[in-house]
Order: sequence, then structure tokens, then C-alpha cells
Amino acid sequence: QVKLVESGGGLVQAGGSLTLSCVASGSIMGITVMGWYRQAPGKQREVVATITSDDYANYEDSVKGRFTISRGGRDTVHLQMSMLKPEDTAVYYCNVDLVRSDTGTRSFDNWGQGTQVTVSS
Repeated sequence: QVKLVESGGGLVQAGGSLTLSCVASGSIMGITVMGWYRQAPGKQREVVATITSDDYANYEDSVKGRFTISRGGRDTVHLQMSMLKPEDTAVYYCNVDLVRSDTGTRSFDNWGQGTQVTVSS
């Protein structure tokens, strides 16, 4: 079993900053990619940023220059968000692409419970 626990969401004014964190635990042999996704009301879930095991980061166009993804150890990922806009309001989810230690198989469908980020104008 794999568990992802997110933290750091909240309410912030436009132009403000927040940092999200996600810690993965459980049957993990190795992690390939960690990422953040978000889902706004009435919209599909979209990728925000991803980072590989060798620290290659990729960002959705609308957050480039404002968000920074980083890894804080093998099983932890952070998302530093600055210059937040009302359109960044969403539930943010952590996702991990990993190899399970119990089965030796790759697993993509690992999600946290989500953390709400609300940006007021």
C-alpha cells in the first residue's frame, strides 16, 4: 500500500504565496516522477508541475515563473507558489509514479487526498 499526504493549502490574497508539501510512504522501492495536479470546480484535473528522480522539472505554461517544484528527499515533493492569482484556485493533488517494493511493479495511479488552495482577489 502507498499513501500520499499533502499539506500547506489555504486561503491567500492575490499576489501572495503558499507552499504545498507531499510525503509518500508505504511499499515504495523507488520513485520515478512526483507531480502536482489541480482541479478547479467544473473543470478537469490538469497537471501543474512534475519533477523526475534526477530533478528535471516541467511546468504548465500558466505557472511558469511563479511556481517552483522541488524534492525534499526521496519521498517528498514541494510546490512553492508565488504571485498567486484567483485562477489558481483549485484543489491541488500530489501524484507519484513509483515502483512498488511489495510487487516490483510500476504504479502510476497514486494520489493524495487533495488540499484546497483559494486565492481571493
